[in-house]
Amino acid sequence: MKNLILVLAIVVGSWMQTISAQQDPHYTFYRYNMNLINPAYAGSSEGAELTLGLRSQWAGVEGAPESQSALFSMPVGSNVGLGVSILNDQTFIENQTWVGIDFSYRLKVNEDYTLYLGLKASGNSYSANTTGLITYGMGQDGTLMDFENRFTPNVGVGAYLRHNDYFVSLSAPKLLTPDRLEESDGSAFLSKDRRHIYLMGGYDFKLGKNLNLQASSMLRYVNASPISLDVTSIFDFGQRFKFGASYRLDEALSGMFMFDISSGFHIGYAYEAALENSINNVDNSSHELFMRLTM
Repeated sequence: MKNLILVLAIVVGSWMQTISAQQDPHYTFYRYNMNLINPAYAGSSEGAELTLGLRSQWAGVEGAPESQSALFSMPVGSNVGLGVSILNDQTFIENQTWVGIDFSYRLKVNEDYTLYLGLKASGNSYSANTTGLITYGMGQDGTLMDFENRFTPNVGVGAYLRHNDYFVSLSAPKLLTPDRLEESDGSAFLSKDRRHIYLMGGYDFKLGKNLNLQASSMLRYVNASPISLDVTSIFDFGQRFKFGASYRLDEALSGMFMFDISSGFHIGYAYEAALENSINNVDNSSHELFMRLTM
């Protein structure tokens, strides 16, 4: 059990030779933004948590993705957890704001294991400035001429198994597939949002009295796209300062650090450099900020 998820991630990831971009934004601090992808995480901590995230991808590239997130969760009673997930994402001519309400239920398996089951009810406000395609010289399908902004409801599920030293998470935050724009061969057309499935696992190794190694991995599966794999290692020096690195298979390499400003207040920064040949000739750096307040 200790290394099951990490081994599975490496084995499955090694079968994939190419990685393509995901429709939903991803975060280098994915281990600390779990509410976004797994509603079962809501209320799994001892107290209330507020997490803020900001990601600027491929800085200097016009129309590159910009994402902001705000997450809040808290336990209610002994077995119930509630949370709110808010994500604003802007990419090229697209802009969407996604709001989710999280509910989780705690099941005590035994003295060592606790299982959380979660449901996410969400709604997404999606808009696209199709007239902007003319500026960029991109063709468009005729169905986009009358494209209107839209609000679509959705639902997601998740499970989160926790041990004192490690955890396993499996989730699908959006089960429904509403309409959105897609691009192929220089033309934009109306397509479907794709279902994302996340498998995550992590283990904390105790290397010394005040030194721990937090190892984690995440697999993202999107229909009709290759599997994406993230592997992350973070050194924790006495719960006051952390630094580490993350590798996204064939896509990017990241460095990160986090400070514990005070009891319950944490901030972090990550710098990511892309590895793909299609973008490494431009300013391919991405920047990510993270803040968490535990109450």
